[in-house]
Amino acid sequence: MGHNRTFEIPFVGLTAGEHEFEYRIEDQFFLDFGPQDFSNCQTKVKLLLEKHSGFMQLHFDIDGTIDTLCDRCGNPLSVQLWDEFNLIIKLVEDADKMNSEEEDPDIFYLDRNDSHMSIANWIYEFISLSVPLQHICKLDEKGQSTCNQKVIDQLNFFNEITPSDAPSKTLWKGLDQFKDLEAEDADASEADE
Repeated sequence: MGHNRTFEIPFVGLTAGEHEFEYRIEDQFFLDFGPQDFSNCQTKVKLLLEKHSGFMQLHFDIDGTIDTLCDRCGNPLSVQLWDEFNLIIKLVEDADKMNSEEEDPDIFYLDRNDSHMSIANWIYEFISLSVPLQHICKLDEKGQSTCNQKVIDQLNFFNEITPSDAPSKTLWKGLDQFKDLEAEDADASEADE
C-alpha cells in the first residue's frame, strides 16, 4: 500500500490511558483503494485510542461530506457522513492465526512483537460504511422531490410502455427462418456421417 506513515500509530511508545488522533481524509487517500462512486471527500476522522495492558480500544468518529450523483435522476448532490465505530485490538503470540479464526469483525489481533499498527484500511472501511446505500435528492419545503423533473418524466414514460408497444416483434421477425435453416443443416450433416 502506498500510504506513508501518516496512518501508522507507534503504539508501543504510548503510555497506558487515552490518546487522541485526528486525520483529514480527502480524495487522494482513496487512490490506493481503487475507484470510488463519490468524489470531493472532505472527511475528518477522530480516533480515540485507549491503551491497556495486552489490548487497546479504538473509537473512530467519522464526520464529513462527499459528492456523488442521485441514484434516481443523476443530479449532483452532497452527502453528509457521520458514524462511529469501535474496535478492540488484542496483542497475542500468533496474530495471523487468531485473525483467520476470529468471527467478530470488531476484534483484531496484533502480534506482541509489533510496534506499529496501520489504521488506513480501517479508515477506508469505516468511511465506506458511512456512505448511505441510496443517494437520492432531498425533498423541498413542500415535501416534493428536488430530482431533475425531465429525467423523472422520461423514466415514467418508459415505465408506461408495455411489451406489446415495444418494437421488438418486428425487429426480429425475419430471423426465425435462419434458425430453422441452421437446424436443417445440423440434421443433414448428422445424416452424412
